[in-house]
Amino acid sequence: MSSTAKTSPEKFKRIKTILVSQPKPEHSPYANIEKKYNLKIDFIPFNQISPVTEKEFRKSRIRPDEFTAVVFTSKTAIEHYFRICEEMRIKVNPDMKYFCLTEAIGNYLQKFILYRKRKVFVGTKSIEDLSAYFNKHKNEKFLLPSSDQGAKEVLDYLLGKGLKVTEAIMYRTVSCNLSHLKDIKYDVLVFFSPLCLKSLYENFPDFKQEETRIAAFGTQTSKAVEDLGLKLNIKAPAPDVPSMSMALEKYLTVSNK
Repeated sequence: MSSTAKTSPEKFKRIKTILVSQPKPEHSPYANIEKKYNLKIDFIPFNQISPVTEKEFRKSRIRPDEFTAVVFTSKTAIEHYFRICEEMRIKVNPDMKYFCLTEAIGNYLQKFILYRKRKVFVGTKSIEDLSAYFNKHKNEKFLLPSSDQGAKEVLDYLLGKGLKVTEAIMYRTVSCNLSHLKDIKYDVLVFFSPLCLKSLYENFPDFKQEETRIAAFGTQTSKAVEDLGLKLNIKAPAPDVPSMSMALEKYLTVSNK
C-alpha cells in the first residue's frame, strides 16, 4: 500500500494501478478509463454485511408483524427484513405498505412480494421525495430496517414529520480481511465511505500514505480522510465531476498526459 504530507503540494505522478474499495459494478464506468489510460483497476470490497441473528434480533423486542408499513433505504435492508421475518416464522401481511427511496429498490421488492403499485411507493433518490406519500399515510406504523450504522437522516426526517417509526437493526457492516493486500502497493486508493477507511486501518494499523493518491466520494468520506491526517487528492462529487469515475478521469488527464 502507499503519502504525501498533508500540507505538501500536489504531485501528479503517473498512475498505473488503482484500487476501488467496492465490488465491481455490474456496468462498470471504469472499463473505459482502464483501456484509455492503459492502467489496472482492481475492485476489492473493504467491508461486508453480517446478519443480526434471529436470537439477537428478538432481544430488541421488535416484531415486524406489529407494523403496517416499512421504509427501505437499500436492497440489503429488503433482504434482511424478509430474512428476519422468515426466521421468526412471521407471515408478512399482504396489505403491508412499502416506502422505497428509489425505483431500483422498489423493483427489487418483486423478488419477495406480489408487486402492486397501491402498496409500493418509490422516490427518486432521497427520503424527501416520498413526502407526499407519507402525508397521505401518516397514520401508519412504520418500521425502518437498518444496519448497526443506523439511518439517522431518514429516521430524523420521519420523526420530524411526526410519524410513528421504529428503527430495527437487522444487519451489521464489518471490515473484510485484507491481509492478502499486505505487500501490494497501489497508486490510488478509492474510498466511498468512512467505514472503508476504518477497515483500512483495522487491517493495516501502520498504513502510511507516502506517494499513494487518495480518492474519496461524499462529504463524510472526505472528512474521514482528512481527520486521519491523509492528503485528499481526488474528491467527488463536485459540480464538474458528479461521479467518482469522472473525478478519476479528470485527475488522469493531468497525471497521465
